[in-house]
Amino acid sequence: MSNARAIVAGHGDFAAGVVSAVVQITGRDDVFVALSNRGLSAQDVERVMREAAAAGPVSVIFTDLPAGSCTMAARRLQREHPGLQLVTGVNLAALLDFVFTDAPDAGVAAAEAVDKGRKALAVAAGGALGGGSARGA
Repeated sequence: MSNARAIVAGHGDFAAGVVSAVVQITGRDDVFVALSNRGLSAQDVERVMREAAAAGPVSVIFTDLPAGSCTMAARRLQREHPGLQLVTGVNLAALLDFVFTDAPDAGVAAAEAVDKGRKALAVAAGGALGGGSARGA
């Protein structure tokens, strides 16, 4: 049985890479299970994700794309487990926030991680760093 609280799933080595970065920064290797959809059918992705979720107290699934195969598999799992939270478009800042959260439940922890991940996005133009869109600049 795993002690992981969340799954990170995505294309290629995305999940392994971002989870590796979390471990390097935090020293915590007990929070996430990394899953790749590489070489898997949609049914295989769902099966592997279901097995990972069943192996530990997983309450959140983080995926790389809003409409990718990992997200679709997570949505199917949510039908069976309505308390399961899904965060799409995850980034390193969101995962780091999740590691250190003291939020009372998975829904709050996921929402706080999304907020932190969104705030971490920025455009560096002309040497100035600023959040938000480069449109209209």
